[in-house]
Amino acid sequence: MNYSTHYSPGPDLLKDRVILVTGAGQGIGKTAALAYAQHGATVILLGRNQKRLDAVYDEIVNHGHPEPMALKLDLAQAGDDDFQGMAQAIFEQLGRLDGILHNAARFDGLSPLEYQSLDQWMGTLRVNLAAPVALTRACLPLLTRAPDSTVLLTSETHGHQPAAFWGAFAVSKWALEALVTIWAQELAVHPNLRMNVVIPGPVRAPQRLISHPAEDRKQLPESTRLMPLYLYLMGPDSRGHSGEIFEAQMS
Repeated sequence: MNYSTHYSPGPDLLKDRVILVTGAGQGIGKTAALAYAQHGATVILLGRNQKRLDAVYDEIVNHGHPEPMALKLDLAQAGDDDFQGMAQAIFEQLGRLDGILHNAARFDGLSPLEYQSLDQWMGTLRVNLAAPVALTRACLPLLTRAPDSTVLLTSETHGHQPAAFWGAFAVSKWALEALVTIWAQELAVHPNLRMNVVIPGPVRAPQRLISHPAEDRKQLPESTRLMPLYLYLMGPDSRGHSGEIFEAQMS
């Protein structure tokens, strides 16, 4: 589904909601965390770089938004016990969870499949696909208890339309579409919980520097241009949409 980013969210769109954002230290994850906080959410910042998390934490607090929670966790190494412990900590400290944005990703650059090692494949699939499954599963009791909740996953253009040299990364992102289709059907018994995928398209973000190093970054839109879509899908106005793929249109 193509979706325009001209949606205008109300200032209190996410008031009193608790939203977990993975990959919150930089790129789209950071921008989304700031946008969610700006619209009233208490944001849980998850990432593997404590310095970056602290910087986002400070930016949110300095702007007078609800105080966030920061969790350092390496998705490449985390197991079920780590995710269960995280969900328990969220419940004990915040008492609820209304949404998850899975934005953390591993991208090792472009190369032919014949040069991509098993370790590279397993690491990419673990961060981009298995970790969102395990984290969401651990948080399901909280999400299904919320009156209106969302799980949102960031994919990528070359996952939606696989192309040469994108290898493990494209496959891991392509699999997110199948994951959301399956899980949205299984969660139909919980009409308060929806699950969707966003394909941002080209934006000025760290991954783009790796995949397109010669590109003129000044010609790319800022990730802030995506936030109307990310806010729409995380907020109550997107009720009725689940198991869908949203491609951002920024023209």
